Amino acid sequence: MYRGRDFGKDNPGVQVDFPKMLRGGVTGSFFALYIPAKLSNGEATEYAFTLLNELKRQVAANPDKAAFARNASEMARNASKGLVSVFLGLENGSALLGRQGVLQELYAEGVRYVTLCHSADNDICDSCTGQGRWGGLSPLGRELIGEMNALGMTVDVAHTSNATVRDVLEISARPVAYTHGCCSSLCSHKRNLPDELIRGIASRGGVVCMSIFPCFLTDSFADYDDDNPDGRAMPEMDLVLDHIAHAVDVAGVEGVGLGTDYDGINHTAKGLESIEKFPLLVDGLKKRGFGLSDIEKMASQNALRVISG
Repeated sequence: MYRGRDFGKDNPGVQVDFPKMLRGGVTGSFFALYIPAKLSNGEATEYAFTLLNELKRQVAANPDKAAFARNASEMARNASKGLVSVFLGLENGSALLGRQGVLQELYAEGVRYVTLCHSADNDICDSCTGQGRWGGLSPLGRELIGEMNALGMTVDVAHTSNATVRDVLEISARPVAYTHGCCSSLCSHKRNLPDELIRGIASRGGVVCMSIFPCFLTDSFADYDDDNPDGRAMPEMDLVLDHIAHAVDVAGVEGVGLGTDYDGINHTAKGLESIEKFPLLVDGLKKRGFGLSDIEKMASQNALRVISG
């Protein structure tokens, strides 16, 4: 929606649409309602519902291709009908603050996780690329975690500062998710997590989902501008597999998922340029010695356990 795309069509040169999901054998994917950090709280709320309504329109316009889902059983039911499942998340919690009751409204609409912030600090918490306004969660953010826990909405700590992650792990009564990023021990990007926090999320029943974004994979892409590419070759898929394998070593296979960030990025690791190529990542995991049961956990089961649990 953010890019003005018709998901029902096979759009040339783009990363995600329903036909590509069907060709790639992808039975379900989270579609994030992405809210730019520059928007005020009121603007963010309005924009979130604009995106939600557009996605609802597109799913309704493609009843032969897609349907919404909120849990694994609904995804299985959709798959039995030959449909891909659309799960909902909100990327940037500022959209919860424009008026009263937004969290409850979005949960009723099927949104099952909220990424607390994006590229800047907000009234909830500090971003990993922000100024450290709160030193972690704000007082309002601490209240919000309790509300999310009570409702059953999953807290997503992608984009947050390490201090925010620690605060969330300290006070959240439910498992938390890290929906897209990689391991800082292999690449020092600010968006990546140190082993301490990977272990902390997993030990509390949560999930860390590895991305395919070049800047998160290797420090040789530290200066790479995804919006203004310089023509260099993208990192090999083996680097994605390295991050997945490391996360498994730290967290155990039950604590790891695959969070590609398709359509949140312009470029990907080589060979994974669109969602229809997802089977190549599965093949790579098999070659690394992962069995089918463990791959199924990482591909869907772990994230769905946490986010729809």
